[in-house]
Amino acid sequence: MNKLNAFSNLGIGALIVAGAAVTTSSVANAADPNMEQCAGVVKAGKNDCATSKNACHGHVTTDADSEAWIYLPKGTCAKIAGARVVQVVDPTPASKR
Repeated sequence: MNKLNAFSNLGIGALIVAGAAVTTSSVANAADPNMEQCAGVVKAGKNDCATSKNACHGHVTTDADSEAWIYLPKGTCAKIAGARVVQVVDPTPASKR
């Protein structure tokens, strides 16, 4: 295996691990009663769940999308300008929660 292939494989492996970590943390937060869904302040590509504009977490293309939300500790969202607490049904299958 040449150096280019080795670096490519390493990069792909790192992306897979990072994606699994994001998915796991989002699912864990869904079950945590100390967390709330906060919309309107999410950085592009950092949303925790689907919106009417996309089918998956992390796929929002603009910053501060009004539908995009993330899990935050309860009480935090009310302290952020432009943010609002929402209660969106998380479409994550029960088997993956």
